[in-house]
Amino acid sequence: MLERTPRARAQRVFGLGVVTGAVAFAGTLYWITGVMTTYGGLPPSTAVGVNALLVAYLALFIGLFAVLAARGIHAVGPPAIVTTAAAWVIGELGRRYLFGGFPWALLGYSQVSVLPVAQLASVFGVYGVSFLVVLVNAALAAALVRTERRRLTGLGVAVGVVAAIAAWGQWRVSRGALVESAEPVRVAMIQGNVAQDDKRDPGLRRSILETYLSRSQAAADAGARLIVWPESATPQPVEEDGASRAAILDLAARTGADVILGSEEIDRDRVTRYYNAAFHVGPAGIAPETYRKIRLVPFGEYVPLRRWLFFAGRLVAGVADFTPGTDPVTFSVDGHRLGTAICYEVVYPDLIRSFVTGGSELLTTITNDAWFGETSAPHQHFAQAAMRAVEQGRYLVRSANTGISGVVDPYGRVLARTELFEHATVVADVGWIRTRTVYGRTGDLFAWGCAALVLGVLVAGARRRPVRRGGDERGSDA
Repeated sequence: MLERTPRARAQRVFGLGVVTGAVAFAGTLYWITGVMTTYGGLPPSTAVGVNALLVAYLALFIGLFAVLAARGIHAVGPPAIVTTAAAWVIGELGRRYLFGGFPWALLGYSQVSVLPVAQLASVFGVYGVSFLVVLVNAALAAALVRTERRRLTGLGVAVGVVAAIAAWGQWRVSRGALVESAEPVRVAMIQGNVAQDDKRDPGLRRSILETYLSRSQAAADAGARLIVWPESATPQPVEEDGASRAAILDLAARTGADVILGSEEIDRDRVTRYYNAAFHVGPAGIAPETYRKIRLVPFGEYVPLRRWLFFAGRLVAGVADFTPGTDPVTFSVDGHRLGTAICYEVVYPDLIRSFVTGGSELLTTITNDAWFGETSAPHQHFAQAAMRAVEQGRYLVRSANTGISGVVDPYGRVLARTELFEHATVVADVGWIRTRTVYGRTGDLFAWGCAALVLGVLVAGARRRPVRRGGDERGSDA
């Protein structure tokens, strides 16, 4: 469409992109409306409106991509398959950084189960995989629009690049160097399967705690040295509830296992603040370090732009209006360090990288996906977590209240996983890994390089006179 509308003004191109984005995000994020009505108490009409605002906001980035892609096409011609892919990465970067970011369901996650291709994330991150997907599709689209030799050559080159990456990726997976170098440790994930409404029922507090304690004891008896409970595992803040704290301390002391668990933290210093936090309880007691969740869920843990979206405030009224943490704290376990991302934080590649930069040799993530029900959201969430394992070359251990809990190896292979809404305990052998991937060392350098490339092409194109083809002035209108 962009190729066939050389005279289209930027507004029209932008509009086409926004419409495309709105359709895509409405289909991807449909479940948010249900979360807001079921657990936020919002009327359906208000929930639809709030979700529509989020969809519209995300669609703007597809509109930006369309404008940048069109400019690139009319500036450089067939080589624009590269600038088009780079323009897509710019949009994904924007979704990560602007207004706190919402980088959910980036295009590269579509390849997380295609392991040979997914290995590219260990070099360029998920943005590199997104780039590759758009590169191939842009080359195919260009060849379908006009079957010129140069366009067919571009398609051949793109297919060749994919084949080379897949061959390298397959070799990387089969070689398994990261797994071979790992120092083994047996871990357990406890999936309590506690319904969201039950968490606030005072009469169920003891039984919920007993579920985690008994299953943890069984996991320790099976040899687990690290036991991971999900987000908000304890019905009451663990530091406020003496009985729960004593029981967990006793569990760790008796079994000699380390326990990572999610719980609320209340800071009453001057102004009372609530944090969604992760705690480490070892045989010697509660560790002094507490990880406070840095990336909060918009509308779930805080209301963005509260002044204008005052009508959405009820969504967090039944939980808490959390304060974000500031530091990617890691925990020390038997001379090793591990990072623990809480819930939606796992979709932030740079945050997970900061744990590894801080010495994390194993990635853990704890979450409560009960909010999502039996929608596609828990599956999307798990897939995005799996990509972090590939990017950082680390085992990833995921404990989810209602699922999906599981283990992903450094190459993205799912070693174990649970089903949704089942009581489950997963015991698995993983390993501590110190080696860092290329992406772990360079971060989003590739993504920012894409931004520099597109900017350079646009500047160069603006300095050139429009290229006339059959009376059309390409490069001056789109």
